[in-house]
Amino acid sequence: MAATFAGKLCFLEAASPLSHKPSPSLPQSFQFSKVSFAPSAKSTTKIWQDRSGACKKRSYFRPSLQMSVSVETEEVVSDTLFADYKVTSAFLFPGQGAQAVGMGKEALSLPAATALFDKAKEILGYDLLEICIEGPKEKLDSTVISQPAIYVASLAAVELLHNREGGQAVIDSIDVTCGLSLGEYTALAFAGAFSFEDGLKLVKLRGEAMQAAADSTRSAMTSVIGLNADKVQELCNAANQEVSEEERVQIANFLCPGNYAVSGGVKGVQVVEEKANSFKARMTIRLTVAGAFHTRFMTPAVPKLEAALAKTQISTPRIPVISNVDAQPHSSPQVIKNILAKQVIAGIIKRIDKNAPPVENVGI
Repeated sequence: MAATFAGKLCFLEAASPLSHKPSPSLPQSFQFSKVSFAPSAKSTTKIWQDRSGACKKRSYFRPSLQMSVSVETEEVVSDTLFADYKVTSAFLFPGQGAQAVGMGKEALSLPAATALFDKAKEILGYDLLEICIEGPKEKLDSTVISQPAIYVASLAAVELLHNREGGQAVIDSIDVTCGLSLGEYTALAFAGAFSFEDGLKLVKLRGEAMQAAADSTRSAMTSVIGLNADKVQELCNAANQEVSEEERVQIANFLCPGNYAVSGGVKGVQVVEEKANSFKARMTIRLTVAGAFHTRFMTPAVPKLEAALAKTQISTPRIPVISNVDAQPHSSPQVIKNILAKQVIAGIIKRIDKNAPPVENVGI
């Protein structure tokens, strides 16, 4: 299975189905009922005559406990429904950093794609398509803009493919999807786990929360090219010996063999870049992101995401969506919520098969 994230939706077709080792199966769902108890009071009135013949009345209140049996049925979906998934064709959606001024131009001639940007304008409160097409680059590159931009443009690319001859057949053939970091939200929207609108609202909040976390502490990311994972870890260890605890770095994204993103304090990242040549790295590339994503530096963003996800209706995806956190598909909506909240501080894992066939890009 091969992958590339170059600001476009990627289509992958396996030469033969790729199977995933199944996990022990669990019941697909179960239901539970709730029985509640509520205090109540019953009154009794007694009427009699006294010795003078006058009528008397007295009311007695007897406390009691009423049992109210309200059966609430909640379906709890097993997280192993996709344990034995097989891959024939897959969509891979890009993450932050893939944005470029001019993307989205083709949406102007495609009503279905334009409609997505129109909905985005209503939700975001600004003209996202105009920023995508005209920039400026500094504005498009900001976390709060680039994340919604890539999410909407990626789903617009699906509409572009749908409009092409044979495109719907390609879309129908997709049996697995995933995305890099932010792209996981796009993949979940494509797989029907939540609506386009709800996904955009989450992405908007995610970008804002990550930007706020980045603003609170100076941090950065850089890609180290040409080393294996062990060597990159040695590079990080060497850099960490020269900086304070607050500036330490770690591998944040296991992108593919020979390409690993390192995140941490600005000083720590600078030391990694300075030492890379001595470790025989081919190059380092500073990433155009607001801070050290997928590390402890993003911890302030987690509670905000958890609160938003708790209010969002998420369903079991119609096809497996591979998680960035553990490289597994998840079918339980609650597990998906937990994974998405954790994703901003967890390292990203990608499983790559270098022997897989070429990847086709679909851009807009």
